[in-house]
Amino acid sequence: MKLILLGPPAAGKGTQAELITERYGVAHISTGDMLRAQIAAGTELGRLAKSIIDDGNLVPDDIIIAMVQKRIAEDDCKAGFLLDGFPRTIAQAEALEAIAEIDAVLDIDVESELIINRVASRRVCPACGHTQSVHEGEQELCAKCGDKLIQRADDTPERMRHRLEVYRERTLPLINYYSERGKLVPIDGARAIREVSAQIFDFMDGAIASAAREDYKSDEE
Repeated sequence: MKLILLGPPAAGKGTQAELITERYGVAHISTGDMLRAQIAAGTELGRLAKSIIDDGNLVPDDIIIAMVQKRIAEDDCKAGFLLDGFPRTIAQAEALEAIAEIDAVLDIDVESELIINRVASRRVCPACGHTQSVHEGEQELCAKCGDKLIQRADDTPERMRHRLEVYRERTLPLINYYSERGKLVPIDGARAIREVSAQIFDFMDGAIASAAREDYKSDEE
């Protein structure tokens, strides 16, 4: 399946993306991870992206679209992929239509105040990219590789409020865009992680079973 994972910053998209790719074996394409790799490498694109991200703004469409087009052409995407962090604008969605046919858009919905509370405890591993929550008294070590966790510069409450404003202004129109095309799948992101993934898995298992039935009917005919 070719999927989009939609939702505001800190809605839990990264965590759900990991669970989806582990269960279904699709390629996880995170524009955020790709940009952070460029920043870490100190490339020209990385330096440009860092200055934009540090101000809490979105990287221009032409840069992101070129990165995604190149990525989904790779072999591991032939069996399906999950786009995380793209598209974020109508222009990006329209450009994507010319590149690939999307099967469904999973929209993880979480209220802004809950998101702001979440980022206070969110940490990321600089070594493997894993994201997790750390509460008072817990060791700030990655559960996957054991490296020391860090807090992203844009994970402060002030930066998060600005990022949520940018999201509402530029990205929320995508909900209507994909809803009108019958591809939007609402997911309650305020629930516990496993409850959120259960909603996603129920949809995907049903969609896969339906596609299998259609293929069977076509073979019979």
